[in-house]
Amino acid sequence: MIHNPLRDLPAFDDIEDAAQQLRGITFHTPLLRNAALDERIGAPVWIKPETLQRTGSFKMRGAWNRISRIPEADRRRGIVAFSSGNHAQGVAESARILGLHATIVMPADAPKAKIDAARGRGAQVRLYDRLNESREHIAAEIVEKTGATLIRPFDDAWIMAGQGTVGLEAATDANAAGIALSSVICNASGGGLIAGVAVAFEALSPATQIWVAEPAGHDDIRRSLASGRIIANEPGCRSIADALLAPEPGMLPFQVHQRRLAGGFAATDDQLLDAMSFAFHHLKLVVEPGGACSLAVLLNNAGHFAARGPVLVVLSGGNVDADLFSKAIGRQPAVRVK
Repeated sequence: MIHNPLRDLPAFDDIEDAAQQLRGITFHTPLLRNAALDERIGAPVWIKPETLQRTGSFKMRGAWNRISRIPEADRRRGIVAFSSGNHAQGVAESARILGLHATIVMPADAPKAKIDAARGRGAQVRLYDRLNESREHIAAEIVEKTGATLIRPFDDAWIMAGQGTVGLEAATDANAAGIALSSVICNASGGGLIAGVAVAFEALSPATQIWVAEPAGHDDIRRSLASGRIIANEPGCRSIADALLAPEPGMLPFQVHQRRLAGGFAATDDQLLDAMSFAFHHLKLVVEPGGACSLAVLLNNAGHFAARGPVLVVLSGGNVDADLFSKAIGRQPAVRVK
């Protein structure tokens, strides 16, 4: 049981409790199957489309599980979060439902659609320079001035437990259908989602291997696993996967990563664009670059995963600017089915 969310690691019971907390707030997203993808990979593939989740990504799960637990006496001082966009949407929407004031610290180069969506949900947005300012320091100043509750994007056990409901749903649905998943490929930034998913599968499907998908140059979890300690990304390294650009793995999530992750792969910008194109043309899903990273990893490492058997891919988000999406789906040639 979580007593101190900044210190404790979530257990499976905490993920089950989060599922109850989320009842009626988030959607139970289905497992999807596609013949073109199976043919391309050479193995059965299932898709967990968190692109269809409320606010367009899995982030609503953790945000609600954390924010709805704030004591009544503290709610009047509001909340503050830092995010490139998807965590911002989950925090803003949760605050809107609960009637709380939310301030979101967002990079000025975040997709305009994400900035506009946070404001549209009633949040006050504080833009910052990703290369020259610290989002953590800005948020800390706001907390000190207002007394607001800081809603961390991943280094919080209640956040991790909420994100872990993705894995709870997927493993439960797979088991009910008699599907023995050999691998799960899940996107990661700070690693809260994949940590929660790993805890759920550890309890419900312990033989399933959990693999991390990250953008090239931001594969800090993969490199940290290999070294046995947290390794930060090189400052200034860029990627179109704006949702996956945390500087390093979270301290709490990484403890789960070390225990449960099998390894990881990185995807280039071109591979991300091709995966977005594949998702649109073959799966009929709108996926943002960070959300498509898991699919890009699968498409470009098909032999590795096909040799292991049935695969689950978590498409973590679909909040993408129209211009970038148009560029992705218009690529010639798009990823073809072999």
